[in-house]
Amino acid sequence: MTESETLPERESMEFDVVIVGAGPAGLSAAIRLKQVNPDLSVVVLEKGSEVGAHILSGCVLDPSSLDKLLPEWRQEDTPIRQPVTEDRFYLYGSHGAVRLPNALMPKLMSNHGNYVVSLGLVCKWLAEKAEGLGVEIYPGFAAGELLTDDQDRVIGVATGDMGIERSGEPGPNFQRGMALMGKYVLIGEGVRGSLAKQLIRHHGLDVNREPQKFGLGIKELWQIDPAKAKPGLIQHSFGWPLDMATGGGSFLYHLENNQVYVGFVTHLNYKNPYLSPFEEFQRFKTHPDIAELLQGGKRLAYGARAITEGGYQSVPNLVFPGGALIGCSAGLVNVPRIKGVHNAISSGMQAAEAAAKAIAEGRSADLLKDYENGWRASPIGQDLYRVRNVKPLWSRFGTGLGVALGALDMWTNQLLGLSFFGTMPHGKTDAESTEPADQHKPLVYPKPDGVLTFDRTSSVFLSNTNHEEDQPVHLRVKDMGLQKSSEHDRYAGLSQRYCPAAVYEWDETNPADPRYVINAQNCVHCKTCDIKDPNGNITWVPPQGGEGPVYGTM
Repeated sequence: MTESETLPERESMEFDVVIVGAGPAGLSAAIRLKQVNPDLSVVVLEKGSEVGAHILSGCVLDPSSLDKLLPEWRQEDTPIRQPVTEDRFYLYGSHGAVRLPNALMPKLMSNHGNYVVSLGLVCKWLAEKAEGLGVEIYPGFAAGELLTDDQDRVIGVATGDMGIERSGEPGPNFQRGMALMGKYVLIGEGVRGSLAKQLIRHHGLDVNREPQKFGLGIKELWQIDPAKAKPGLIQHSFGWPLDMATGGGSFLYHLENNQVYVGFVTHLNYKNPYLSPFEEFQRFKTHPDIAELLQGGKRLAYGARAITEGGYQSVPNLVFPGGALIGCSAGLVNVPRIKGVHNAISSGMQAAEAAAKAIAEGRSADLLKDYENGWRASPIGQDLYRVRNVKPLWSRFGTGLGVALGALDMWTNQLLGLSFFGTMPHGKTDAESTEPADQHKPLVYPKPDGVLTFDRTSSVFLSNTNHEEDQPVHLRVKDMGLQKSSEHDRYAGLSQRYCPAAVYEWDETNPADPRYVINAQNCVHCKTCDIKDPNGNITWVPPQGGEGPVYGTM
């Protein structure tokens, strides 16, 4: 990509390794690089205003990878304090629940030895560890462009220009982005990152792989009655309020200080364009069990984020000329466990070791083949391989039979080391899974009561989301005519419902000519629009650095 002749030349800084994203994968990679060779120069770019600002996860932490990265962590003062004390699994109906015996659950579903944490706080702690080793971390700088040489090798990234006005022209406070050059570039942007998406497409990294699948996770933090608090209790459910043909489920994690994370994941391969994941989450909280728990409590925070669900068969080739994909950019979440942090940490370590070895051999900007060739035989591959059929079985057979078959498959993998189903394909993308509106009836959701259930606007307020309005919209619609003829006319304007932040709306003031409105300032960076639009007509790109949600302890 050539730079405009009308803009000043970027300032440039050179490093051994450039890392995009200060999540668990990127920070673990930075730490491991310095552990292997303290003389390596390493920089981490983070688009959030501070480390942890854009981090959102359940989160129950499996510490197995952290034990390898920082073996001494248990003797230190860390934000990893609340061990899991009890596991519960439920099948929900509209008025009741059936608790599933823990004995029926495969061993890998056990959370014994895990911790309930705020992943944002964990990342802040990892950042302190990295900086203590000499890693440079630049929050508030979004990597907006890949820099390549004449052999199409990635040799760095450029941060986005600041102070661009909505017209696309530089404003009075314009500031040119920086070029950060590296012998290798590690991409740890998280789910559906803009640079990872470009790399996968440009280098064909997903050739001979199954399509990536996604879920939308929505989460709230509540302060509850101390009499109801059970620190360390974690609870998962599936079933109501979703119908048995729609995948998803809930999580409920009790923390310290009478706080609880309440969350709901909707698989984005749902068919009905009238379905709203946000409204399904609100309905979930009206279940008698959840309503009773939250009664008298107070909602403190809100957030939403897409989750990779394709698993083993959807992981792309992880290396490209000049770098590698790590963490959720690589799609390493274990779906039935709703866990990916342990694999993110492990992937960061493996990529770091491969990069450090290559630099020691005098190499740069080539393929880190050791990383690509090694992950499937590593704990990451072993973790994902055992559960590879859970998602496709659920998608094909629905919640009732699909979950039962998935449990059977996990048991046979655990006991026999094999699956009767082989390795199943996923089939359609989540966008392709959406059916036209005329094949479904509209869903009518109750109005929020402002006590237990809420609207999107008040929810976005609790996410502390902020964007400068006088800048180019970072949610780019390629063809507005197609959006009207397809997204509006054929799919009943489903973006108004799949978005958990009230970003999209169709203004029907003139029914003959509805107007598509994009409230980009509401965006919580969940990436659902980039995934679920039936035509792939919406592309999410980073806004100015530092903007978006500020999740704090989420």
